[in-house]
Amino acid sequence: MPSQKAYLNQSDVQKILAAANAHAEKNNWAVSIAVVDDGGHLLGFTRRDNCPPVSAYIAQEKGRASALGRRESKIYEDVINGGRYSFLNATAVLQGTLEGGVNIVVDGQTIGAVGVSGVKSNEDAEIAKAGIAAL
Repeated sequence: MPSQKAYLNQSDVQKILAAANAHAEKNNWAVSIAVVDDGGHLLGFTRRDNCPPVSAYIAQEKGRASALGRRESKIYEDVINGGRYSFLNATAVLQGTLEGGVNIVVDGQTIGAVGVSGVKSNEDAEIAKAGIAAL
């Protein structure tokens, strides 16, 4: 009998958004938070007050890059910072190559990702991980 693949349902998405938002609120960080499925499609989103509009776009792209690549988006930033500048041409969306996208792994499979934008990249990733920890 084939096993059923895990996926993010709306209850999961709401838990992730609530926990990520609470972490951002605790630190007074104005960010956008996007939750995407394993194909990079938006499942849930919030943009905190006073967050720059462009962060809404960047958060979704970070999540998309992480979900499709099945790894944290920081990997792409590290590759580019390590001198592989040609990698910029290989990525479909430059904004997705910044730290702040974290894939969600269940039973060894990426089932989605959280992308955050608005503060320092490592803080974006911290918020995303706080959201995922709520699952």
